[in-house]
Amino acid sequence: MIDCNKIIIRLMMLQDWPFIKAIYQEGILSNNATFQTAVPSYQEWDHNHLSQLRYVACFNNEVIGFVALSLMSAREVYAGVCEVSIYIKKAFHQQGVGKILLSYVIEQAEMKGIWTLYANIIAENIGSIKLHQACGFRIVGYRDKIARDRKGQWRNTILLEKRSTFI
Repeated sequence: MIDCNKIIIRLMMLQDWPFIKAIYQEGILSNNATFQTAVPSYQEWDHNHLSQLRYVACFNNEVIGFVALSLMSAREVYAGVCEVSIYIKKAFHQQGVGKILLSYVIEQAEMKGIWTLYANIIAENIGSIKLHQACGFRIVGYRDKIARDRKGQWRNTILLEKRSTFI
C-alpha cells in the first residue's frame, strides 16, 4: 500500500509519454479498459487530448497514472463537455491513486469552464465504474454491443457523467 499523501499530481509533459504509453498498454492488455488494440502515436494522442487538462500522478518520481480530457465535439455549443480517460499502473490499482487523480481533474476542469464530464466504461470494468461514482459521476446510459474488444467479442459500455457545480 502506498502513502497517498506522497502522490504528486502535475501537468503531463512530453517526457512523460513513454510512461503514459506503458500504462495505456497495460489497459489494452487488460481487455477491460479500452477498445483500442494498439497505443496511438504521441502525435495522435496529443491531438485528441486537451493540453491544459492532462495530468500525471507521480509516486517516488515514478509516473503511476494519468488522466486526460478530450472534447466531445468540435462544435462550439459543446465546448464545455469532455470525455475523461484515466489509467492507473496495474501495480497501483485500488490504492486511492485514481480517486486523487480524478478528483483533481474534476476540480481543474470546473475552473476552466467545463460543465460536463463523461466516461464510457466497459461494463465489466467495475473498479472504474465505482471510482467514477465515488467522484460524483452518475450512470446515465447503457450501450449494448457498442464495439468489439481486441479479441473480437462484442462488449457493452456504461455511460457516466458528472455535471459541474456551477450549472
